[in-house]
Amino acid sequence: MQNRIVIITGAKSGIGKAAALKFATEGYTVVMACRNMEVSKKVQEEIIASSKNKNVDLMELDVSSFKSIRHFCEQYKKRYEKLDILIHNAAYVEHGAKHRLSVDGIELTFATNVVGPYLMTQLLLDHLKKSDEARILNSGSNIIKHYFDPKKKIDFKTLQGENNDPKFSVYNMYRQSKIAFMMLTFKMADEFKNDGIKVNALQVNGAKLSKETLNKFTLRWRIIGRIQSAFLRPTEYMANNYYEICTSEKFKETTGKLLNDKLEIMESATGEDLGFIEEVKQAVGSSVYPAYTDDKVTTEKVWGFCKNWTEKYTTDQKMESIKV
Repeated sequence: MQNRIVIITGAKSGIGKAAALKFATEGYTVVMACRNMEVSKKVQEEIIASSKNKNVDLMELDVSSFKSIRHFCEQYKKRYEKLDILIHNAAYVEHGAKHRLSVDGIELTFATNVVGPYLMTQLLLDHLKKSDEARILNSGSNIIKHYFDPKKKIDFKTLQGENNDPKFSVYNMYRQSKIAFMMLTFKMADEFKNDGIKVNALQVNGAKLSKETLNKFTLRWRIIGRIQSAFLRPTEYMANNYYEICTSEKFKETTGKLLNDKLEIMESATGEDLGFIEEVKQAVGSSVYPAYTDDKVTTEKVWGFCKNWTEKYTTDQKMESIKV
């Protein structure tokens, strides 16, 4: 597999690190796309030593920054002739943090988890087309289960500019970003189908959090995170799922799907009113996802938001707020 190349964002810790090790051990050329180069360099060395694979590259990337994404993609294209697998694993999830904007003026959670991956995919599209079996995998989250509640919708007014709402919550923004990311998954699969590029998502239902991630949380969320981690599977479990979806013959023709941790294809909920017991089963189960994910109007608004910001923004002149 030395002639097959995989990019993994956020590969310095957690599932991303475990996935980088898995692909490297299997002989792939692995590109670790990471923000903290000092820490990531040590991880790169660990992976090379453990996998006995020298083809583990480390490249700087801040997924929340358009400038960083563009620079990364330019450098990647100079080093490599094609791209076989793109795994959008990086995510901003600093629970308890105050409202923050990306350098481009987008709420930081949404910039990192949605707009950044959109731009990165578009810039690497030509290299993906050069692969004889290109696959994109988006890391999802079971936090989208909140949208089984028909009252919950993406609030586009909260995605850009300053937000002085005292009730602001990164947790709420995180769930908005993850439902939007699923919408992008299905839209990308449709957009890229004629190019032979397969696009899927894995609904991550949790993995043990690293100390680095936990330390970013406020005390309350840190305690919650530590308790939850005690009952979650090791990061290698989801990393193996990444590998299976991106390499196996089983999923060679699969595209536009959301898979659960058992690698079963999930279906859209009916959207019909259910009894209390059925609603509970739906919420705790892993066979269906909220029907809101398939909402075409909202999907086009998410796509348009990403497209407008990434196409019209220039680094020397901030654009006015995008109307969607």
